[in-house]
Amino acid sequence: MKTTRRDLFKAVGGAAILATAASSTLAQAASTAKGTGNLLKVKLLLNGGLSGPHAFFCLAHERGYFREAGLDVEFSPGDGAASVVTLIAQQGFDGGYGDMNALIKLAALRPNNCPTAVHVAFNTTPLTIGVRKGGSIKNVKDLKGKVIIGHPIDAAIEAFPAYAKVGGLDPDSIHILRSNASMAANAKDVVEGHVDGVFGFVNTIIAALRSIDVDGRKELDFLEYKDLVPEFYGNALMMSPDFIAKHPDAVKGLVAAVNRGIVETLKDPETALDAVAKMTPKFKREVDGPRLMGTLKVEMGHPEGAVHGIGDVDDKRIARSIALMAEACRLPRTPKAEEIFTRAFLPPLEERAKPLAL
Repeated sequence: MKTTRRDLFKAVGGAAILATAASSTLAQAASTAKGTGNLLKVKLLLNGGLSGPHAFFCLAHERGYFREAGLDVEFSPGDGAASVVTLIAQQGFDGGYGDMNALIKLAALRPNNCPTAVHVAFNTTPLTIGVRKGGSIKNVKDLKGKVIIGHPIDAAIEAFPAYAKVGGLDPDSIHILRSNASMAANAKDVVEGHVDGVFGFVNTIIAALRSIDVDGRKELDFLEYKDLVPEFYGNALMMSPDFIAKHPDAVKGLVAAVNRGIVETLKDPETALDAVAKMTPKFKREVDGPRLMGTLKVEMGHPEGAVHGIGDVDDKRIARSIALMAEACRLPRTPKAEEIFTRAFLPPLEERAKPLAL
């Protein structure tokens, strides 16, 4: 895909995201319990710093669900749901919380040592392109020739070829501006007219703008991938093949603990937010609260969840998403569904979390 001169400008002027600077804070927060004894250490990479949408992880930690499963879970902040997928192996993590479409891509390109999703939390994709409210961009075809900004490895960029293909747009006809600046800065560039759109998650963009006192719903319209590509799933808990092979019971316990965290978060979001507040100094209820509720109502709110439970997938749907990604991204091979996801570690259907009744 093409870039513009503004790419160089943003690369120089953008503030670099230094996720490692915050890693010690999260690691300490995730392992505050004393006397871990013989607990198995599990290193998980998140798609970002702890925030509202991670409330179920925090609640599971606070209520001791991981410890009950014999696990000492350590969370580390990541730099986006797409980058998680490749960094699990590269940086020695046992697993992570990343994007399913990026996982499909990696499984096609580098199947050796590729993680496998064991619990799909987002049964609806949050991927989007935010554009100026009331502007000339009304649908995907209007993106032709436009400049869209995004983080260097962004899940929405990774899946864009498939979204464009379904919408009848040549994905190479847009200019992608890769920027290390914060989401708030990138989204503000859209609001101020410096670029035409921003890649990201809907709730993440809105929360980022709110952090700088800008109402994202009033300033932006959203071209949501789910409207054209309903086959796509979103974030999932994925584990390395080595960890799955060596510790299958630990994977099952981990998934059960995460499921319990989601069940309890759906029952009492405010208490779950309190758990987030205890684990990160950056917590802001006015920002994290709406982000969590958006996640519960939208990303975890697909009707499919009432049938299979949150965490499972529809076999035909995931097969379609794999095929679409393979064709649109011109991948060298089409991964099998079992390479991407296994339900072997899910709790029984009757115990699985179900979407909020809206």
